[in-house]
Amino acid sequence: MPAISVIVPVYQAEALLPQCVESVLAQTFSDWELLLIDDGSRDGSPTLCDGYAARDPRIRVFHKPNGGVSTARNLGLEQATGPYIAFLDADDTFEPAALETLWYLREKAGADSAGCAHYNVTPDGERRTELLLPTGIYEETGIREKILWPLAGDRLQPPVFNGFIWRFLFDAAILRDNAITFEGAYLEDELFLMEYFANVHRLAVTDKPLYRYLENPASATHRYMRDYPAVFARFLERKAEIMEKYGLDAARPQWRANTVWAGLLIAVGNEYVKSNPKPVREKRKAVEALCAQPEFAKAIRELRPKGLGRNKQIVADLIGSGRFGTLTALYRLKNHM
Repeated sequence: MPAISVIVPVYQAEALLPQCVESVLAQTFSDWELLLIDDGSRDGSPTLCDGYAARDPRIRVFHKPNGGVSTARNLGLEQATGPYIAFLDADDTFEPAALETLWYLREKAGADSAGCAHYNVTPDGERRTELLLPTGIYEETGIREKILWPLAGDRLQPPVFNGFIWRFLFDAAILRDNAITFEGAYLEDELFLMEYFANVHRLAVTDKPLYRYLENPASATHRYMRDYPAVFARFLERKAEIMEKYGLDAARPQWRANTVWAGLLIAVGNEYVKSNPKPVREKRKAVEALCAQPEFAKAIRELRPKGLGRNKQIVADLIGSGRFGTLTALYRLKNHM
């Protein structure tokens, strides 16, 4: 049985998959298995995956019809045999000592999990470090204050806690015993982390960047999502279930309005994104219709966000005052629509 199961969802990743897999093969910690989950790729990714599996017995490949990143990760969780789980995206890479550092950090601290900082890498190779948390050991109280509360309700004012699952080494038993899995194609990481850390007793963190995240302009966060309102509605429903299940509401009573506002800002940006084929006038109508939906309208009435980043604050103020013409004009300038 390997110590760590590394799960990589693979979809149309032919160009970047080799450097991803090679970063696992180059690990200073060798007691791992790599699960490549081919999610119905139509490029050369399936052949690449099979080639790596033939090369190293620690690599296993699973081919499935396309169903999205959540279904791919869930299949990986089902097939993983290691007591600890790490996630890696097909266009990203590990630093050579990533698994070794996380494994021994967790072991030394007697922790359920370990986490690290990461590099944000631009397509032209520039990188900047983003911390998870300051180096240290976090018990249940610290985990709630530093991870759960930010994920639950503090989704507007910077710094916003990013729900990146690949910054952590997860205890497979906690995932299995609490039936924690992924759902959806967007915001799935946030809910996964919320439920996981509601069950964790101790987390060890290092400020060493051990993961390289490629800021890919072609990723899902930069493409128009036609079904975003439905995706967000399901996300909000599941988040409410988690908040109630673990009694998190009392500590963050305004979590829903905060979350809805954060979702609304994403929804507005999604409508105005350059890849949305609608004419500008239709984009404005769609945004007005979004803001009139009961859940969004209620949040607009009950909460006027303050302390946001400059651009988000401008957008929030324009939405709150109903100045959709000015909002549209600003997005036209920003996105050259």
